[in-house]
Amino acid sequence: MSEIDSIRSQVISCIKCSLSKTRTNAVPGKGNFKAEILFIGEAPGRNEDLKGEPFVGSAGNILSEALASSGLSRDDVYITNVVKCRPPNNRIPLQEEKESCQPYLSKELEIIKPKIICIMGNTAYGSLLGGDSIIKNRGKIVEKDGQRYFLTVHPAAAIYNPELKSVLKSDMKSLVETLDRLKKDENLVKTQ
Repeated sequence: MSEIDSIRSQVISCIKCSLSKTRTNAVPGKGNFKAEILFIGEAPGRNEDLKGEPFVGSAGNILSEALASSGLSRDDVYITNVVKCRPPNNRIPLQEEKESCQPYLSKELEIIKPKIICIMGNTAYGSLLGGDSIIKNRGKIVEKDGQRYFLTVHPAAAIYNPELKSVLKSDMKSLVETLDRLKKDENLVKTQ
């Protein structure tokens, strides 16, 4: 069993917090475990809870569309959440729930070693970097502990504010351009 499969199994059988009692399915991350870009959202929604996969509902469609507009597909990236089970009524995850899932997220990051982590939305921003306004900071790169983070809106926000679809698409293009620059810079360093 690969390390990523081991994490998936642990997430699926997890009973560390009360969300395990109300979920239909736990939702481990999914995608390319050699991805250069890893996306982190807040928590699974209703469709994700039913299917056991991240970003498969309306927000997932918006994310897939934004990825495609920048030349990426879901097969190119890895997608996960701060919390691996759906909070009741889609409420914001509690601190204890985030803490219960933290080891899984840390292990996903350790295995995948992305060049850039794309943080989607305020909850993920607050959980990972202590930030509080994704709208003010979207499109920016933040470096912390040797890791690069790219900040953008959560695709679910575009369900309620359709103007954010173009913001998300624009951010995805910037994300890909940033990754391309990073790779060029790395290649320059290697050839010197």
